[in-house]
Amino acid sequence: MRMASDGGRGTCSARWMEKLPGLVARLLVAVMPLSAAVAPTLVWPATAIAQDEGAADEPSAEEGESMLVFYYNALGIKYVIVFLALSFGLVALLVMCFLQIRKAVLMPPGLSQAFEAHLDAKEYQQAYELAKNDDSYLGQVLAAGMGKLQAGYGAALESLQAEEGEQAMKLEHKISYVSLVGALAPMFGLLGTVDGMVASFMIIAKSSTAPKPNELAIGISQALITTLIGLWLAIPAIACFALFKNWLQKLNGDVDTEAMRLMARFQGVGKK
Repeated sequence: MRMASDGGRGTCSARWMEKLPGLVARLLVAVMPLSAAVAPTLVWPATAIAQDEGAADEPSAEEGESMLVFYYNALGIKYVIVFLALSFGLVALLVMCFLQIRKAVLMPPGLSQAFEAHLDAKEYQQAYELAKNDDSYLGQVLAAGMGKLQAGYGAALESLQAEEGEQAMKLEHKISYVSLVGALAPMFGLLGTVDGMVASFMIIAKSSTAPKPNELAIGISQALITTLIGLWLAIPAIACFALFKNWLQKLNGDVDTEAMRLMARFQGVGKK
């Protein structure tokens, strides 16, 4: 009897092992949509009650609309304004930096060719005017160097390097605003976290009985959503700032190399 019992248990165990992959697959099918979209799990208590009453088959458009209303109400008007301002500011800064921090903008290929052509023709005044009237990084650097040639080649190089530092500082100031948004966004998120938790604890402190979960959920949702949006803004801002900084360092080296190559024509110029 004991052997028969053990055999039956073994058969049942074998059957469960055979059914286990199918059960796991069904569990994953049920869980993956939820894990892939965390936002739809945050719904109003009224929506949850409606689902319990058999309203789970309603169109998904209503859930999306509920989520939009949920985010708006969770943030509050002041945090909506703050995060919208940070979002628009970040997008504007990223577009500006992507357009301006490019080799074709900082070092126009036509400028180097025309400048070198004037030097070959010994048209030094025309070369200086060409560089001075060009607003690019390389143009301003060449104009600063040629403007001091009368004082000698060494003085011209000092003026050229000083202009390089000034132009690089201007570009660094522009990309530093991207870093500023990356620093401010999580701080506002943390402020919203503290603000929301204080609001929830205020409800607990003022209530003589156990407060309802939906009353506490307002402050807790504000605490979580502000932190979430703050991180959404901070992560791309910090990543783009590091990218722009690396690009700028490389472009500074390229501009310096090209400027020194063109100014090397005047090594024999002495102080007058």
